Amino acid sequence: MAHYINVVLTEDLANLGKIGELVRVRPGYARNYLIPRGLAIGATAENVARIEHEKKVAAARSAKAKGEAEQLAQKLSAVKVTIERPVGEGDRLYGSVTSRDIEEALAAQGFVVDRRRISVDPIKALGTHHVTIRLGTAINATVEVKVAKKA
Repeated sequence: MAHYINVVLTEDLANLGKIGELVRVRPGYARNYLIPRGLAIGATAENVARIEHEKKVAAARSAKAKGEAEQLAQKLSAVKVTIERPVGEGDRLYGSVTSRDIEEALAAQGFVVDRRRISVDPIKALGTHHVTIRLGTAINATVEVKVAKKA
């Protein structure tokens, strides 16, 4: 005879469920693994109500962040950045243009973007390149980066 207990998840677990879900698990799994690691709490009435409240607060916070990210994406899509670099024979760059350079150029125009969110392979040629910036889970902005010859 298998006995199960109900717990409320406090973290997303790939094999079990998402935050705030009420799941049935074996008592040993809950007692020895989930609860001590803070991945779940017992399914009392207060805990279920508290988790539901936290889910609503998190949903409101994520909706606000999504709106801000969409506004920033619209502004960034209109931005054109010019980066000047010294070149050698055959218009080959010395070095390359990286996400750090793009971050600094955007900061000079008043946009604060973390360079880890800029997805670009190092640019090693003159010309216009399109760079994608990840602002949210499904929100991306494309910035036009022009690499020009330094006079």
